[in-house]
Amino acid sequence: MTIARQKLDAIFERAPSLAERVRGNDPASIVESARALIGQMSERERIAVLNAHPRIGADPASLSALSRAEQGSTHDLATLRALAAMNEEYEARFGFRFVVFVAGRPQSEIVPVFRERLRRTRAEELATGIDEFLAIAQDRLKRAAT
Repeated sequence: MTIARQKLDAIFERAPSLAERVRGNDPASIVESARALIGQMSERERIAVLNAHPRIGADPASLSALSRAEQGSTHDLATLRALAAMNEEYEARFGFRFVVFVAGRPQSEIVPVFRERLRRTRAEELATGIDEFLAIAQDRLKRAAT
């Protein structure tokens, strides 16, 4: 399986230096390559990887095609307001963007996940954010391979 560099850019949300450097012939090996590369990055570089990903609940017009399809959209104003407020709180508290593997769940189901993760430590969230980022990438790679 060969995935074009342009597709890798989209899969990794143009995360700094990942799409250009990952190696592998299948989703699992590409994600393991990305995990190894991220593991060698400084904290600042890992944060840049997370910040390349769009905010959950962002205006659909501002999302990449892949994120728009994954996040879906809601017209529930209460959910949109809650997500916007939690994005602000999370970024102020941790210093990077909240990343979650939505996996087709409605945005309203992300609200309790968000609340729970706001109670965690910065180190836990940085590690979880990277794991979630890689889960998203693996899902995207599997779909690109089919």
